[in-house]
Amino acid sequence: MPTVLFVYGTLKRGHAAHDLLSGQHFLGPAATAPRYRLVDLGPYPGLVSDAAAGLAVSGELWEVTDAKLKELDFFEGCPTLYWRGAVEVADHAGPVEAYFYARPVPPRAPTGAAWPLG
Repeated sequence: MPTVLFVYGTLKRGHAAHDLLSGQHFLGPAATAPRYRLVDLGPYPGLVSDAAAGLAVSGELWEVTDAKLKELDFFEGCPTLYWRGAVEVADHAGPVEAYFYARPVPPRAPTGAAWPLG
C-alpha cells in the first residue's frame, strides 16, 4: 500500500532532490494544519512541531511506494537527522507522513512556513 508523503523542501518539484521522487504519483500542493514550522538549516529545511506558535507549512503531497520510502529514509538520514511521522495536512482525509528534523534547532535559526524561506 502506498504512503502519502508531505514534502516541503528539496524534494519538491523544481528543487535539488526532486529527482528522488521520479516514478511516484504527485497528488498536488498542500499545507499543514498550523501546528508546525520550517527551520532554515542552510541548504535544506527541517520541519518541527510548534503547538504554541505553529504555521501552516506549504508543500506537496506525493504517493510513494514502500521501496521508494526506504530510499527516501536513507536520503533523509532517518532516524538520525530526520524521523518520519504523521503530519496533519489541511483538506486531506487519511494518513500523511513527513520528515521531521530530529536534532535540536540551532539558536537564532530563521523559521517560516515555506521553503525557501524569505
